[in-house]
Amino acid sequence: MSAAQPASEEEVVRFSVPPVRKEVRVACSAEEAFQRFTRDIHLWWPMKTHSIGGAQAALVAIEPRLGGRVFERDLDGSEHLWGTVVLWDPPAALAFTWHVGRAPADDLEVSIRFVAETEGGTRVELQHRGWERLGQAGLDLRGEYNGGWEVVFGGLYASYANGANTEGVARPGPA
Repeated sequence: MSAAQPASEEEVVRFSVPPVRKEVRVACSAEEAFQRFTRDIHLWWPMKTHSIGGAQAALVAIEPRLGGRVFERDLDGSEHLWGTVVLWDPPAALAFTWHVGRAPADDLEVSIRFVAETEGGTRVELQHRGWERLGQAGLDLRGEYNGGWEVVFGGLYASYANGANTEGVARPGPA
């Protein structure tokens, strides 16, 4: 095969991309940590900077059931599907598909585990995987999400779950 010829499908090298992994410890029970992530996501998620609608985004919500939607609602009432709940096991675990701003066929998966610590509090583990499904673009996107989850999960969620006031999070009023 010369350098000018494209590789055949059999010659394409398959690769795996490691998941994004984040872990925080919060000073509340696993039950409360689960509720603060799911029920209260609209209170800590930074809608102006991490949404489809930007300044028009009003809230994000997770429907509390298997098959429930993870979605954004804009001030005008329009909605954007971010994913679908594929595991609902309160207070131990939650997983959902994730395709914010992409077609559902290009979904990834986010899973969160809530582990009660023997010394008190809860260890919350986030894993965002499936990057290789997006090919080379998945490598770049993984890098962006690695930093994004550090801010959103490691910073905002952890602060909220630990009882911090989230008034500093820029978001429009309720829909």
